[in-house]
Amino acid sequence: MSTTPDSTLTFKDFKTDQQVKWCAGCGDHSILVQLQKVLAGQRTDRDHTVFVSGIGCSSRFPYYMDTYGFHSIHGRAPAIASGVKCANPGLDVWVVTGDGDALSIGGNHFLHAVRRNIGLKIIMFNNRIYGLTKGQYSPTSDFGTRTKSSPAGSIDHPIHPISVAIGAEITFAARAVDTDLEHLQYVLARAAAHQGTAFVEVYQNCTVYNNDCYSWATDRQTKHEHIVYLEHGKPLIFGNNRDKGLRFNGDEPEIVELAKVSPDDLIIHDERTHDPSTAFMLARLTHPEFPEPLGVFRAMEKPVYEDLLMGQLAAARDQQGTGNLQALFRAGETWDVA
Repeated sequence: MSTTPDSTLTFKDFKTDQQVKWCAGCGDHSILVQLQKVLAGQRTDRDHTVFVSGIGCSSRFPYYMDTYGFHSIHGRAPAIASGVKCANPGLDVWVVTGDGDALSIGGNHFLHAVRRNIGLKIIMFNNRIYGLTKGQYSPTSDFGTRTKSSPAGSIDHPIHPISVAIGAEITFAARAVDTDLEHLQYVLARAAAHQGTAFVEVYQNCTVYNNDCYSWATDRQTKHEHIVYLEHGKPLIFGNNRDKGLRFNGDEPEIVELAKVSPDDLIIHDERTHDPSTAFMLARLTHPEFPEPLGVFRAMEKPVYEDLLMGQLAAARDQQGTGNLQALFRAGETWDVA
């Protein structure tokens, strides 16, 4: 991440004069402010930072960041951001997208950005609904969700975004909730520091079309019974009294009471292991059968796309000299069209 020695930055330095037009109570407000705080805390150079968005409520984001930005085309933000990053690898390039924008209209672009390990930070706001277009079911909506476009209940099986990213060989994948401010800042800071593609899924409430869709993960009285925080090198323990854990029964995960098992039986989280199998399994744990994991699922080092690309270009110039575009156009076989 590009930084500046200016230690006086605050989150207000990343705000613009644009009126924020999200609905009152929308989780987007929290994500915006927490990311502004993270960037200020890391003394990020605004002149070397770009936000690229697609289409949707979340995609208003670039208007509200006092950095460079593109409000681009539906689903195509990863492709445009890839071009920005490859043209100028010194920039910090963020992609802001929603569950429909990233996983339906833009699913193909998302997968290929991830597998290339381009230095993009992709934040996906997941409210499990199309909010901007008035509440149709999205790729992450629960099976049976009733909306104007699925009055009898959705018969689509939902996508698990983290497992999709892991299947496409993501090097950094994490999940947070919009109302857990400290943890959200931690996850965003980890993503900002990652070399390569970082993907962050944020569970985010839509107060108008899918209100309380994550109440099980946000209710202060009960959320610790329904979520488990991933901490590298530590066992998976959860519960209001931290009296439950997760272990493998054969190849399958199961919930156990800590009083009845040995601590050695519990799954120890390893975000750096080369084998993605356990991270993939964790990404598919869903409420209410299991506690849903929050935190960093995977953080791997792998050659970064733009570094490899710049290396190839430098090697070609060393061997052949600076290129001539006109000469290239007129080289080889040419045709005159009558």
